[in-house]
Amino acid sequence: MALTTFTAVMSSILSLGLLTAVQAPFEHAFNSRNGAHLAVQFDGSKVTAAQTTATAHAAGVTEAAGPYPISAALDTTIGTDCPKTDWAGHDNHPITVTTRPDLGSTSGMDQLVLTKGRWPTRPGEIALPANNYADACFGSSVVFSSLPGKPSFKVVGFADSVTNSATGFATADGFARLTAAGAKTDEQMLYRFAKAGTDADIATDKQAVAAAVPAGAVENGQSQLTAEQQATGNAKAFVPFLIAFGILGLVLSVLIIAIVVSGAVASGIRRIGILKSLGFTPSQVARAYTAQAMIPATLGVVLGTIIGNLLAGPILNGASKQLGAANATIPLWVSAVVPLGTLLIVAVTASIPALRAGRMPAVQALVVGRAPKAKRGQTAQRLASQLPLPRAMSLGLAQPFAKPARAALVGAAVLLGAVSVTFAVGLGTAFSRYQDTTMSSGFNVASKLVIPTADVGVQWGLYGPNDPRHAYLDAPKVAAALAKVPGTKATFGWGDSGATMIGAPIGGEPPAVYTVSGDFSWTNMELLSGRWYSAPGEVVVGDKLASAVGIHVGDNFTVVQQNKQLSLKVVGIDFDTHGTDYSAMTDAATFTAAGLTPHIDQFNVLLASNVNGTDWSTSAAAALTPLDASVQSNSDGGKNLVVLIMDALVAIFTLLLTAVAALGVLSMVVQDTRERVHGMGIFKALGMTPKQTIVMVLTSVTLTGLIAGLIGVPLGVALEKATLSPMSHAIGRHLPPSVTHVYTPGLLLPLLAAGVVIALLGALLPAGWAARSRTATALRTE
Repeated sequence: MALTTFTAVMSSILSLGLLTAVQAPFEHAFNSRNGAHLAVQFDGSKVTAAQTTATAHAAGVTEAAGPYPISAALDTTIGTDCPKTDWAGHDNHPITVTTRPDLGSTSGMDQLVLTKGRWPTRPGEIALPANNYADACFGSSVVFSSLPGKPSFKVVGFADSVTNSATGFATADGFARLTAAGAKTDEQMLYRFAKAGTDADIATDKQAVAAAVPAGAVENGQSQLTAEQQATGNAKAFVPFLIAFGILGLVLSVLIIAIVVSGAVASGIRRIGILKSLGFTPSQVARAYTAQAMIPATLGVVLGTIIGNLLAGPILNGASKQLGAANATIPLWVSAVVPLGTLLIVAVTASIPALRAGRMPAVQALVVGRAPKAKRGQTAQRLASQLPLPRAMSLGLAQPFAKPARAALVGAAVLLGAVSVTFAVGLGTAFSRYQDTTMSSGFNVASKLVIPTADVGVQWGLYGPNDPRHAYLDAPKVAAALAKVPGTKATFGWGDSGATMIGAPIGGEPPAVYTVSGDFSWTNMELLSGRWYSAPGEVVVGDKLASAVGIHVGDNFTVVQQNKQLSLKVVGIDFDTHGTDYSAMTDAATFTAAGLTPHIDQFNVLLASNVNGTDWSTSAAAALTPLDASVQSNSDGGKNLVVLIMDALVAIFTLLLTAVAALGVLSMVVQDTRERVHGMGIFKALGMTPKQTIVMVLTSVTLTGLIAGLIGVPLGVALEKATLSPMSHAIGRHLPPSVTHVYTPGLLLPLLAAGVVIALLGALLPAGWAARSRTATALRTE
């Protein structure tokens, strides 16, 4: 009982606590700052201020603010005046700058909050979100490196919008400086809608706004759902499977408590009669048997509450950092309600058989026999005896029919265990495949890597793609040199172009546009829809970016590199993350043809199967050294920490629930064996060996276990499917078939035996006890 309540409370604390603790800061900030459901950016060359203002009357709009001037996706660098020399001149995040009549206003929609410093008051000052500028450089300058003249602004404050409507806040005169320097000025409107709770609602709202302006005028729509996912996604991904385990644990707790207390009442009927003869009242008897369940259950509840709070800490801290809030903890009411609720359920469950014991007349309790009714199970026994099986097995097969209620309880325990195992194995396999797909495919696949010699020993990502210190490869020459090295089977080059995407989510990780040179078909990248690019001007977009922005195959979007724009047509949506949340990839030739620069800073090389890697590296070095390129070993793609934590939790819960299910079987078989000990003595007197006794006891649960397993496996499969979908939605992704279709015949066949295995594990100890019992002792037992 302690194990079941421990499992139920720990998983319930984690699931309810995570959902509440992670959701509460965002909801509080969104409501207190009157956040916008949707921030829409309009192309300033296609729409007037009057037209954007008129969209406040679009269908479904309940409140609107703006228009505000905005300039999106401007490349920036940290000024050379930064006191931390390692950061001076370093690439900074692309910034979307806006201005408002009163940046610090505490009324109206999307109220901005200052977290450090002050609001800008001069044309050369700006406020940025804390995660968009190095804290060590606060008070120094940020340079808009993609604009002519490279205007710089002093960072005087850290501030943010709860829905990431912009990532840079300047005065009106400061914004005019950017416009004069060549920044394109667009218009932004903020909206609240009558319905904005789902992606479908937001899509409908955005369409209503777009219908009120000229075609093509809407460039971007940043929704509060995207901002919420960016802040809470990883933590909320834990909730669905924790809820599933919490429910399984709670149901199993109720079942085990019913089994244990009912068993204690059944095996102690004569004791109950003696207690009543000695003057115990019915309520005292009921309390005594209820207490037998409450004591271990309380221990499990206390431990589950403590461990649940401890495990939640690392997960919540990560979400808090994304929200820019202090470290969150499980709310106190969750740590109180879950344990008290569990104890209440335990008390009610235990009190039912306990009250039955209390109401039992003393005389009846003293004279009641323990053998099953004469007619119960006899038909099953006759049928079993006709099967071509050893007599010990036929006796065992018929035993559940003598006590059908008890057999049903055993079956229920095994059923829950089988559901848990099937669910956990499927979920664990899906997690493993997700790891492989995101960390061991695509750009991570290579026998060897080729990088600029200047980057050897340099921390990866130290210099951004637009940093003049970032070295690049001469892709055509490197590709030609690699093709001539014996043992080279395939190669492709790639790199972050440094271009930004108009319309990409403003908050979260900076979006990346990768330029690729060569054939990457051998890297196992997966498409979710459409096809790979095959002509200039085509692009394949990452699934998370497509989901966040609402991009579909056939749409167009614009990328900007050093203030030059390029329109690309989406021909496919792929699952590979390429190491960042929001990504797109296109052929390097597309950038070259448009007059942009494709940045290639790595070649992935696949070697022939019979090639020695060291020998190949030596040969390749001779060809690559003149090109300022060097060969490097390909290290492991690493592991996703969130997935590793999920894997560990799944394993822990599965072991606990399986052990509890087996203990439930053990309890019932022990009770049954004790009641039949006299009959077993007769069997032994007639010549039954200890081995045959073990076979009889184990066989008595085999049929029940088999039936429970056959029912439990499909239920476990359905539970896994129902859990995986909301988990993927929480992180803003659609999972490919390789991750979702995990139940292959090779996996399902062993799982079908899970019920039998759990039943046999639970019956093994009482079977051994029955085999060791002496014939004379058994025959003397009443």
